[in-house]
Amino acid sequence: MAEHSRLAIASLRLKENLRRQALKDSLTGLYNRRFLMETIEHSVSRAKRHSSGLGVFMLDIDHFKVFNDQYGHGIGDFVLTEFSSLLQSVLRKEDIACRYGGEEFTVLLVDTKRELIAGIAHKLCEFVRNHSFHINRTEYGPVTVSIGVATFPENGSVFEQLLDSADKALYEAKNAGRDRVVLAAFEGEGIGPYVP
Repeated sequence: MAEHSRLAIASLRLKENLRRQALKDSLTGLYNRRFLMETIEHSVSRAKRHSSGLGVFMLDIDHFKVFNDQYGHGIGDFVLTEFSSLLQSVLRKEDIACRYGGEEFTVLLVDTKRELIAGIAHKLCEFVRNHSFHINRTEYGPVTVSIGVATFPENGSVFEQLLDSADKALYEAKNAGRDRVVLAAFEGEGIGPYVP
C-alpha cells in the first residue's frame, strides 16, 4: 500500500509538472501563448458581465536581433529573462504576462480602465529604458521596448479584435521610431500618443 501511494504521488507530481510546462515558457517563466489564448477569452467574457475595463499590450524588445547577432544567444536569453523579471515587477499580481513568441510579449490587464492601462504601459516603457542590463560587470544595452495598447470595450468586444488592435498599435510604435507606447484608436478618437 505504501508503494502504491508513493507511485500515485509521483504520478500526480509528474502530471502537475507537465501541466506547468505546457502553460509556461521555460526560459522566462512567463505564461505562454497557449495559456494566453485560453485566458483572454474568459477575461473578455468576464469584463462584459461586470462592465469592467480590460487592457491588452503587445510589446516587442527593440532591435533584439542585435543582441543575438552581436553578443550571442546566451546574452539574448539573459536580456529576455531580465526583461521578463522587470515586466512582472511592474504588473499587479492579477495581471497576466505571456511570452507570445521570440522577443514579443503580451500582457493582459484585468479590471482596469483605459487611462490607467495607458499609464502602466508608459511606466513599463520608461522602466525598461532606465534599467541597467548587466551581467558579470558588463552592461548590455540600452534596451528599449515598443508597446501597442488596446482596451475593452473601446477596441473590440472579442479577444481577436483586441489582439489585432494591440498588434497594429505595436507596429505603429515601431514605425514611429520604437521606444514608445501607442494606444490603439477607436471610433471618434485619433491615434494614441507616441512617447519617445
